[in-house]
Amino acid sequence: MKPRYWHYWIGLLLSIALIPVLRRLHLPTRFDWITLGTAYWLVLAAQSIFAAAVLCVIGLSSQPILGPLVERYRRQPLRIVLLLLYFTVLGWAFTWAKAVVLTVDTIALLEFRERKLHELRHVAGAVLLPAIYLFAGFLLVFAYNDIIASVHFSFAYDPAFDAMDRWILHGSSVSNWSRWAVQTFPLPFFRFLQLIYFGMFPQIGAAIILVAFCDGRNRGLQFVGTILMSYYLALGLFYLWPSQGPYYLRPGDFSRFPTTLEIDSIQKLLIARALALWNQVPIHRISTDYFIAFPCMHIAQPLIVMWFLRRWKGMVIALCAYDSLLIVSILLLEWHYVVDIMGGVLVAGIAIAITDSSDFVTSR
Repeated sequence: MKPRYWHYWIGLLLSIALIPVLRRLHLPTRFDWITLGTAYWLVLAAQSIFAAAVLCVIGLSSQPILGPLVERYRRQPLRIVLLLLYFTVLGWAFTWAKAVVLTVDTIALLEFRERKLHELRHVAGAVLLPAIYLFAGFLLVFAYNDIIASVHFSFAYDPAFDAMDRWILHGSSVSNWSRWAVQTFPLPFFRFLQLIYFGMFPQIGAAIILVAFCDGRNRGLQFVGTILMSYYLALGLFYLWPSQGPYYLRPGDFSRFPTTLEIDSIQKLLIARALALWNQVPIHRISTDYFIAFPCMHIAQPLIVMWFLRRWKGMVIALCAYDSLLIVSILLLEWHYVVDIMGGVLVAGIAIAITDSSDFVTSR
């Protein structure tokens, strides 16, 4: 069996063992389908199409992307009126940020239909199968994340990783950096960092769209397999050395960050849920809880994305700029230790080495 297919077999074995393990540990076998489905198939899908459209404009500058679009709207000004009306309604119904995302998504889908680049059915199939595979893999990751947290104390190695950080940083720490940032920068700066942090996920969806669209379904599945392989490695490391992040060791309480930031409540909730699992408090459904600090998957996944998009240099440059801000966000919001970031780089490299292969067969 070739190593590049290992992710299929690992996923299959984890799937077979899942229900017996959940029952043995008295954990629920039901998933929170509403939360998981909405987050993945609606929110992440919309954000991913937006990210893919932006990356196409940036990375395919040598190809006619915006020119035909602008010319079409210039010749048909009624389209502009309808588009502005559509944007206004969305902004009134939701938020202006969501209105921008949904409007760009609509333009991109209409443009795809206008140009008839490929048969819609074939393209949808090429993108949909990798997307379904990633969703199934995420379900396994969330479930085993809860399983490990119920048999191992999720914070057991936090002091050790913090000590390693202090050695690397010559006595300083991520918490010290965060405390300095809170005393130095205004609230909008942290809102921006929070936006950057949660904006990492659309990179994965955008890469599925671009890779599957340009190189076919098999290559899209290979990309998703690499992402899932990195997660399976992360689960193994979490089982061996469980840790949840610097925010667990935050001195005092959570009053350092303004309570208007989502991260304040999210980090409190993650600690509470991990402790509940460890103390055998019954939970009703498996949802989006994620406790793994080492390795940092917020680094591993963008590296895998850039590897699979590497032939488009403009996209990679744009992603490098974004992911540089992402590192700042990860550290100043106390999500991960510096050691976690190093672990994320290592896991990404191992997953790519196992799963990727240059002799893929293009399937459209």
